[in-house]
Amino acid sequence: MAEAADFQGTSPSPARRWLRRAGALLTGAPLLAALLQLPASAPAQAAGQATARATASGSRTVSVSLDSLSPGAPTDGDTLTVSGTVTNNGRRAVTDAHVSLRVGPSLSSRSAIDDAARRTGFAPGSDGTEIGGKYTQKFDRLTPGVAQHFSISVPVDKLHLGRHGVYQLAVSVSGETTAQPWKQVLGIRRTFLPWQPDEADAKTKTTFLWPLVSTVHMTAETGPGEQQTPVFLNDDLAKEIAPGGRLDQMLSLGENLDVTWVIDPDLLASVDAMTRSYQVQGADGTPVAGTHQELARQWLAELQKAVVGKEVVALPFADPDLASLAHNGTSVTGSLSQLKDATDVAAGTVETVLHVKPDTDFAWPVDGAVDPSIVKVATSAGADKVIARSDSLKETGALSYTPSAARPIGGGVTAVVADARLSTAFQGDLTNAGNATLAVQRFLAQSLTLNLQTNRQRSVVVAPQRTPTAGQAQAMAAALAALQDGTWSQPQDLSAAAKAKPDSGATTKVPSSSAYPSSLRRQELPRSAFEQIAATQDKVDHFKSVLTDQSRVVTPFGRAMNREMATSWRTRPALATSFRDGVKSYIDELSGQVRLIDKSETKLSGRSATIPVTVQNQLVQGVDHLVLRLTSTNPTRLRIDGKPYEEQPVQVAGGHSQSVKFTTTAKANGPVTVVAQLYTEDGRAYGDRVSFDVRVTEVTPAVMLVIGGGVLLLVLAGFRMYTQRKRAAAREAAKSGPDAAAGTPGTVEEPEGTASGSARESRAGSRANDPQQPSDPAPNTAAENVGPSATGERVDR
Repeated sequence: MAEAADFQGTSPSPARRWLRRAGALLTGAPLLAALLQLPASAPAQAAGQATARATASGSRTVSVSLDSLSPGAPTDGDTLTVSGTVTNNGRRAVTDAHVSLRVGPSLSSRSAIDDAARRTGFAPGSDGTEIGGKYTQKFDRLTPGVAQHFSISVPVDKLHLGRHGVYQLAVSVSGETTAQPWKQVLGIRRTFLPWQPDEADAKTKTTFLWPLVSTVHMTAETGPGEQQTPVFLNDDLAKEIAPGGRLDQMLSLGENLDVTWVIDPDLLASVDAMTRSYQVQGADGTPVAGTHQELARQWLAELQKAVVGKEVVALPFADPDLASLAHNGTSVTGSLSQLKDATDVAAGTVETVLHVKPDTDFAWPVDGAVDPSIVKVATSAGADKVIARSDSLKETGALSYTPSAARPIGGGVTAVVADARLSTAFQGDLTNAGNATLAVQRFLAQSLTLNLQTNRQRSVVVAPQRTPTAGQAQAMAAALAALQDGTWSQPQDLSAAAKAKPDSGATTKVPSSSAYPSSLRRQELPRSAFEQIAATQDKVDHFKSVLTDQSRVVTPFGRAMNREMATSWRTRPALATSFRDGVKSYIDELSGQVRLIDKSETKLSGRSATIPVTVQNQLVQGVDHLVLRLTSTNPTRLRIDGKPYEEQPVQVAGGHSQSVKFTTTAKANGPVTVVAQLYTEDGRAYGDRVSFDVRVTEVTPAVMLVIGGGVLLLVLAGFRMYTQRKRAAAREAAKSGPDAAAGTPGTVEEPEGTASGSARESRAGSRANDPQQPSDPAPNTAAENVGPSATGERVDR
């Protein structure tokens, strides 16, 4: 790579020069030291000062903070600048004080560096002689509790360094007090100065993993409607990728370094989801619209540029906890399938978002701690390389040097063993500039000492903590920039380190399960967590079987259950439980939107009737592959389509309801409980069943006979009334026959209403009311049938 060539050449690239300036600022600028110093509360400061005063005596009277050391790995012609602060923790003022540098003997081994770092008090033989003269800074008075700044610059040739190696460098404060009025060392702070002025004969090939890993941010929930708007647990991810945030620092620092990017695809998927419409759970649980789309787009665009030409290793989706799975999850059905699924989607996610093809052959157990079960699980999903650490896969042979990282451990699996000292160099609180400077110098010292162990070229891997803080990331970048500008190391990709020829004497035996650290085991996900994950997966499988578009459920819930196994849940068991409960509740809520509507008591009259049962679908998509079964609990009294139960297929469009009708046959009177239940095509019950009573009133033959007799009587009575009215009408017509003759032509009729007309009406009426007499003339049928109007109308009697 071009950038790698710049790192190895004599003329550093602009990016390298920027990093050198950044490293100098990190280890040399008082302003940055103030910025990195986290403000402490007044009570905490007071308590710390009180403790310091209580223990202040002798060479611990004055505390020394070494806030900068530049350059971290000097060469011939350089000037070493050291700056920091001194604080009198004693009860009396220190007078006639001065700060100076001391160069101790070179340290011959890596363990000697560890021992020197642990020492606190002044040791005349070990801490070397003072570089005096004009290379000191004097203070007339150091007032108790008051910090004072110092800065000392010394040409490297005045340090009287000998052959290449790591030298102990100390900053000491000398002075006197009223209680001890003689010159003495009242405070000291040690660090390390790597000295390799010439190019090493065999440079160490150093692989530095640069992890882009975060905690879980997305839920399984999506907003209403067709768009499936993702819902985030909170807005913490926006804070991490914002300028100055942790992930923003990891990106801006890492893009100028030769590192292997180790990325959790879930982080990419989450930031990518933020580039579009998304929601964030509010304080009351109600989602609100997210507003950081532009921020997410900028961060992804920068990352896409940063990884061009660099090696990218993709972890399984959501970085599953391999150790928890190996120790507590393998006996739970489906747990290994979750890991396989997380591995399968990793490459596609990274390619889609970053447009680079990642390496998915590496598994990374937490802290590189391994045992046989972890290795077995780590490689079960397809990985054939496991990133371990040297404090787990310990050397048991007689090698006098640190071997190369690659180790064959059997079964075609390679353990890539990261160096424990280098990998843990940047842990702890590095927001304090003094702590960050010491971490950088100790890292460089360990790296050079490792290189000087032998003339054999080796491949060394550095695997830091998964989620470095912003302060830790800055220290890592400063150390790596100094290392890659140094004379004893050169960068290398992780895949190349894994392929390097192993040292024949290096250990290849994986430690037993009993050797696994108890501190890590206490952090693991319990078996109950994997049982809950399996139960939720079963609910998802059951639910998706009735959907017309399964992808709307399979993808969000599949990724959510990958997140339930994330390594980031370690030390956060309550939040892990809450997340799992949330996923389970959401699938229950969705599946409950396809249900049967409750029914009240139904009354049936007669031998047969139809019972409707309603299926409601409140999802946005349709459901199919469902069967509705209606069962009679008393088939001797009520049967469904002639059987104890009947089934009918169900298909309901999204947002609709459908009534399914069943034909029933009654055999006897009385109430019967009927049960309606939905089933999937594989015969599993779906949702809650609905029970209701059917009250049957059966009609007997005797009742039918009584009803028929009543109807017959009604018909006969009506016929009799009809015939009586006909006869009455015929008699009336016969009595009015002579008067009708007066209406023939030539007869003058009296107007209606005259006296004679009234008399005639009176006579006709009285006659009509009288019973017929034998003397009455027989009816003239012809006259009745053909009247004066000659209408021809026939009147039946």
